[in-house]
This record gives sequence, C-alpha cells and structure tokens, in this order.
Amino acid sequence: MTHAVVTPIIGSGDASPESAVPVSPIDMGRVADLIGQLLVELGEDPTREGLIGTPERVAAWWSDLLSPTGSAAATCFAESHLSNQLVVVGGMSVWSVCEHHLLPMNLAVAAGYVPDGEVVGLSKFGRIARAHAGRLQVQERFTRQIAEELTGVIKSEDIAVAVRGTHLCMSMRGVRMEEARTTTVHAGGRFGSDPVLSQQFLTIAAAQWGAR
Repeated sequence: MTHAVVTPIIGSGDASPESAVPVSPIDMGRVADLIGQLLVELGEDPTREGLIGTPERVAAWWSDLLSPTGSAAATCFAESHLSNQLVVVGGMSVWSVCEHHLLPMNLAVAAGYVPDGEVVGLSKFGRIARAHAGRLQVQERFTRQIAEELTGVIKSEDIAVAVRGTHLCMSMRGVRMEEARTTTVHAGGRFGSDPVLSQQFLTIAAAQWGAR
C-alpha cells in the first residue's frame, strides 16, 4: 500500500486560492445540456435507452455537491472540571471532488482538541467536514480549512486534524494504484509542541481508520 504523508508547517501561510462555494444557483438545465454534448463527443447517443435522463441525473449530482449547507453555529457545553483530557472525534467520512481531475475522493477525518472549561457538541465536527467537502477541493487545503474553523470554534490553537484520502484520480487513472492512500496532518498549538499529545492523537486516529 502506498502512503503519502503531508504535514503542513504551522503558520507557514498557505497562499493557495480558496475553492469558494458558488454564490449563485447552478443552472442545472445548462449543465445537463453540456453533459449531453459530452456524451455525443464520446461517441454515445444521449437518447438511447440506457442514457435517457443521465444528463439530468449528473447535473443534479453536481448541484447537490456544490451547494453544501453551512456548518451552523456550534453548541458548546460548560464542563469546568476537565483537566488535560484529549478529545478525538473520528469516523467521519465525506466525499469531495478533486479539482485537478474532477474525480471523487473519499476523505476520512479525525479531529482532536483539549477542552478548557467547555466542550463542543460532537455533531459540529461532522458538519464542518461536510461543509468543506462540498466544493472542488484538494486534500491539503481541506485539512487546513477544518483546522482553521475548529480553531475559531474552540478559540484555541490546540487543534489537530488528520485526514486519510482515497483518490480516484490516483486509483483509476495515472498510476492506477487502487490501494494508494494519502494522509495529511495539521498539528496546532500543544499538538505541535508536545510530542506525547501528538502521538496520542495520531495513534487514536490511525486506530479508527483501521485497515481502511
């Protein structure tokens, strides 16, 4: 199995352009028409039995993917007796689309933080992951965006995010390595300076991925 591990340098200032959510509704009729034209250019007949309705279905999928709901306001709960407890939320699996090849990628997400006086509602983590996956993406940027939003929610730099991706642009094209996986890690605050805490997080994250 091939693994590519990318650990961004904290505070390096990634200057890559953001992949913004569309500000206006997608013209599904226009997209369906373009898909129909693509089928024709690929030597297919969009009116044959198996392809009837395909352009509309593809257009609906693109509209759904690129019209994500926001991650909503976080619900926080006071917990004044917590002391140096590591919280890791894993098992979050989202689909996005690689902006370089327009092929899907599956992203397994684990996020960790150290509560200080309050805890964040667990569903917030999944909503953040889904919101940032719902656009044309690259995994490295996706990882950073989750970490940045969580930093704002928790109001602390003590955030760790690990993402393990399966990219069809590597599995079914190019080198065609079906077992290839890419891992990206953001380690902020104490996760960047405390090797024990960092290792605890990575161990838990890897255990949740299992043999995936």
